[in-house]
Amino acid sequence: MQARDIAVQVPTVTFGDTVATAVRVMGLGRVPGLIIVDERRRPRVVLPGTQVLRLLIPRAYWDDPALSRAVDEAHADLFWEEINGLTVGDCMLSGASRPATVRPDATLLEVAALMARLRSPLVAVVEDGALLGAVTLDRLVGSLALAGPPGE
Repeated sequence: MQARDIAVQVPTVTFGDTVATAVRVMGLGRVPGLIIVDERRRPRVVLPGTQVLRLLIPRAYWDDPALSRAVDEAHADLFWEEINGLTVGDCMLSGASRPATVRPDATLLEVAALMARLRSPLVAVVEDGALLGAVTLDRLVGSLALAGPPGE
């Protein structure tokens, strides 16, 4: 089985989209992360969901757990309103790595090794620079489970 066999279409965002839009795309699309594409739909960054949270949380809260505890519950649920109007590009950390990508003919072992190495539950499937789809962790694990280990 190859990456193309288990790839699915996933919603994408651009660097110009707001962080609020990105969070909604991820949440409503029920994907474990986001693929950020350029104007030609070429993947530029693949962000695991935990990194999407980093876009959402004001930096002051990252480094100081006491600050997070000091916010009352009513306001803690609204913390992400502080990023109102910021774009994905505004919030990206400098030195973002190359996107987690594979070719359509990549084996499931190649996809699994890349996911494990990059700690990413999402890998873009790309051919000639164009995004064809993505392999999500649940699709990969589901495919491996259906195949079953030898001898069972």
